[in-house]
This record gives sequence, C-alpha cells and structure tokens, in this order.
Amino acid sequence: MTYQDDLAHFIHLFETLSQENVGALTELYTADAFFKDPFNEVHGQTAIIKILEHMFTQVDEPRFVVTRSILQGEDAFIVWDFLFRLKDRGLAGQRIHGTSHVRFGPDHKVNYHRDYWDTAEELYEKIPLLGSLMRFLKRKVQAS
Repeated sequence: MTYQDDLAHFIHLFETLSQENVGALTELYTADAFFKDPFNEVHGQTAIIKILEHMFTQVDEPRFVVTRSILQGEDAFIVWDFLFRLKDRGLAGQRIHGTSHVRFGPDHKVNYHRDYWDTAEELYEKIPLLGSLMRFLKRKVQAS
C-alpha cells in the first residue's frame, strides 16, 4: 500500500460520507489523531467522529466534493467543496470552499488533519444581519 492509495481511500470515504457510515472513519485515523478546523480542535478518533456526527444534526444533505489533491511524501493537500442545506430554512443549497492538510503516519493512517476555510466569506456573510456587517467591514479594509 502506498500513500497515494491511502489518499484515494481517504477521498473516497469523505465523498461518500453519510450518517450511516461515519463510524467507518475509524479505519482512516490513528487513535490519537489531531484534527482542527475553524471551530474545533480535538485529538482522537472518537472526538473526530463526534464532530462529523454533529455535522449531520446541523445541516441537511451534507457532502464533500474533492476537486483537487496533491501528495508529497506523507503530506496531502485536498481542495474541496462542502455542499449542504440549512435545516428548517428552505434556502437553496449552500457551499463552503476549503482545503485540508492531511498527514499519513507509517501505519498509513491519518495522524494530522487540519481544515482551512474562510468562515467570514463562506459562512458569516450568508447570515442576514451578520452578513451585512461582515460585508461592510470587508469593504472598509479592502485596498482601493
């Protein structure tokens, strides 16, 4: 097995992730894996899975679409779109564009996973009142 195989498996599991199979992610991560995104910072398979299970309670129809990946040694960078619908809002589908840095250990499991995405642009600007304030602030600090 190669790190390229590990990356392909990782991408496949995330692109086919569902509420029913989220527990299968234990096969991807080391027992003490580190995970960080703009809202969470945790260690361990159980904590990582709990975050993803929580995602299914917060949004409808969540899914990841990987658009690009780069592997160098044991480090992978993955570009993705997270598509979802807000629960009980009847709004059109939402999209968050982001990237992940994933590091595979010698056992071919992920021991480091960090997600990067712009919470202001991808999330806060879409909330009615907060969005107006965020767009105003963005215009104020932009270079002319």
